[in-house]
Amino acid sequence: MDAIESLIPEDSGSTPALEPLAMVALDAGRLLMEAGASANSIDEIVAKVARGLGADRVDLRIGYASLAVTIGIGHSGITRMREVGHLGVNQRLDQELWHLADKVARGELTTAQTRAELTRLATKTPRHSAWVMAVAVGLACAAFGRLLGADWSSTGPVFLAAGIGQLVRRELLTRHVNVFICASIVSFLSSLLGGLGANWAGSTTITTAMIASILLLVPGVPSVNAQNDILEGHPTLGSARAVTVAVILIFAAAGLWLGQVLLANWH
Repeated sequence: MDAIESLIPEDSGSTPALEPLAMVALDAGRLLMEAGASANSIDEIVAKVARGLGADRVDLRIGYASLAVTIGIGHSGITRMREVGHLGVNQRLDQELWHLADKVARGELTTAQTRAELTRLATKTPRHSAWVMAVAVGLACAAFGRLLGADWSSTGPVFLAAGIGQLVRRELLTRHVNVFICASIVSFLSSLLGGLGANWAGSTTITTAMIASILLLVPGVPSVNAQNDILEGHPTLGSARAVTVAVILIFAAAGLWLGQVLLANWH
């Protein structure tokens, strides 16, 4: 995620300037959206930050790729827009932004201090290491494989295939590879490795093992957010998220199919 830009100098005087206030509120919403929050959460955070910094009126428009806010103080108002980056999932950053918004709402931070805190959270919020994520994903996929009916001999190959797939996915996303192409590549690689490993281990549930190996690609949080956004009065954003989820699943299915075809040709 990008660091927060200091777009203009900090204002002075008893009445906060509209420009820095609007941009700080937008950046808080942008970070929250990129962390995988729902539309209602973003709306609440932006309103908390803006009102805590002195705004009288806050109107937010949430789009899939951008946010637009109108801030009013007295008889003055301003509207600003901010681009939103890749929508991922970062629950730790999500919680930190909620804590920051509470502090701002209590009047503990100025606009400049809030901007500095947003920059710190965007760049310094700790993340789990790639290997921890790979092991966790591998264990989860192996467990889901058992729930789907995969035999015990295939759990090891599923664990390894999913873990390798997670490492590859992280590397591809770090290099800014298109998320849909990434889904196909990881699906193909993980399903092929899972199928080959299950076959080598003597499993009788090779197809199930291949499916379990790509479950890391299922976009669970975006799916829940899409449903919640539609039900909570944000149909445009919810529909955009639902379409994205559907396309990711289509590309993942294409990678799985290619892996099954290749494995079948080897036998």
